[in-house]
Amino acid sequence: MPPNTSSLAVVDWGRTAYRDACDRQAALVEHHLTGAIGDTLVFTEHEPVFTLGLRRGAESHLVWNAERLAREGVAVENTNRGGDITYHGPGQIVGYPIVSLAAQRDLHAYLRLLEEVVIAALATFGLVAKRRDGLTGIWVERRKIAAIGVAVRRWVAYHGFALNVDPDLAHFGGIVPCGIGPADGTVTSLRAELGREIAPAEVKRALEEAFRAQWAVFSRAESPRDLRADPR
Repeated sequence: MPPNTSSLAVVDWGRTAYRDACDRQAALVEHHLTGAIGDTLVFTEHEPVFTLGLRRGAESHLVWNAERLAREGVAVENTNRGGDITYHGPGQIVGYPIVSLAAQRDLHAYLRLLEEVVIAALATFGLVAKRRDGLTGIWVERRKIAAIGVAVRRWVAYHGFALNVDPDLAHFGGIVPCGIGPADGTVTSLRAELGREIAPAEVKRALEEAFRAQWAVFSRAESPRDLRADPR
């Protein structure tokens, strides 16, 4: 019997190497395309890694050389998500929704959904976050607290968002995060903003609740948008 795709499964992979997580995502996308699973939200934290998105010139925003990368224990990986270079590491909660966009074939609308998820989750901790015109991710004033980047195959989306809860912010010094220079702002975390520790389980619960609320509306859209190209 095919899965109930109106429901959302949530799984937690714990700590993962980035490349392994990409391979596991690819497998979930295949399972979703064949109907073996329904919509799924994955949480994980990665071992320290800089990931290069598909934006032209992303590699030029890697600051540290090979020697410094080895000393700091940070890997570098290419990825097929959109966007520039970013950092993942312990203390950062990454959400990978493996979900069908068939109800609304609109990547921009889906990106706005992910932004709303992070903004709503942060609001539960009393933190006012927002978008910034012309810049990706979620911000607290001029401090970036979350990165967003997605990919899609036959209208099944993967990759997602990365929220800084309490990572080593010094590691962001090894890159120009998402191509954003000092004049555009800095990077922050939930702990830095609140001045106290927040249990990762609390943050995941807030993110899950916010995602469920947003996804319930998005996935029930009555009139899918008919785009010319089917992304792969």
